[in-house]
Amino acid sequence: MSLASGLRVAQALRSCGHTVTAVDTASGVLTVADEAAMLSGGVMKTLPPERDALAKLSVAALPAVVSRLPLPSDTDVVFLGLHGGQGEDGTIQALLDLTGVPYTGSGHLASALAMDKDLSKHLFRQHGVPTADWLMAPATDDAILAALGLPVIVKPSKQGSTVGLTLVKDRAALQPAIAEARLYDDEVMIERFIPGRELTVGILGNEALPVGEIIPAHEIYDYECKYTAGMAREEFPAALTPEESTTVQELAVRAFRALKLSGCARIDFRMMADGTFYCLEANTLPGMTELSLIPQAAAAAGLSFPALCDRIVQLALRRHTGEVP
Repeated sequence: MSLASGLRVAQALRSCGHTVTAVDTASGVLTVADEAAMLSGGVMKTLPPERDALAKLSVAALPAVVSRLPLPSDTDVVFLGLHGGQGEDGTIQALLDLTGVPYTGSGHLASALAMDKDLSKHLFRQHGVPTADWLMAPATDDAILAALGLPVIVKPSKQGSTVGLTLVKDRAALQPAIAEARLYDDEVMIERFIPGRELTVGILGNEALPVGEIIPAHEIYDYECKYTAGMAREEFPAALTPEESTTVQELAVRAFRALKLSGCARIDFRMMADGTFYCLEANTLPGMTELSLIPQAAAAAGLSFPALCDRIVQLALRRHTGEVP
């Protein structure tokens, strides 16, 4: 998905008059022929995040990745199309900070906070954003049942794309689910399952875009539903009352500010049958193909995909000069 996002963004920005150089973090600068082959062929298949090129790199190798970028003399801004791992957890953001070149999305601290679901939830609650009760592993079955009951969601605390996530409905599956999640992270979260509708709110600058609803084929919006055609559908705007839309948009903006996010981000929620909203998490570098959630939300607000990409670039430049947080 990183390549798909990056190449679509490159096309969109060129249509706005920008000069764009596409860079693959694994291989370096892409030629026009490389881009055309990726866009027309099967080389852009979605891979699990642990197999993504950036995820394979060690922290020690990341400076070499940055050195492949045409920085800093002829670059006005770096548009990040990375998803998950060291592309989204603040690592590459910190390295780019050293170059002094502006980049899209949030800074290194905010990126790290958003990736850490445990810290995020503490900050959400401190800023009045409801989020489901949770425990961090290790935790005994008795402790989990007493504090959270069943069902629960077990997931890595610092991962994305629902990798390593399990919906647990019976006691016997608790510890195996924790062991599975630990394959992807050294910290594992056990969270009370919130039944209801899956909603998402894009934030552009400090403004909320129209609310979207995700309707997955499974009980939860899991990895298969996210990355398999036909396994989920989206509705923008979501079928909510004006009051419900306003409420969840205000909560999304509050969550965005709680984590000190910048530029463009996506805040995900569950809405229970009684109308209560619970914040699930923040995504600091959401997908950016035309069919991704943020572009759909922007389209519902009357903003074309090229205009959205250009707006994200302008926000990055303004953050670099201190005009916006």
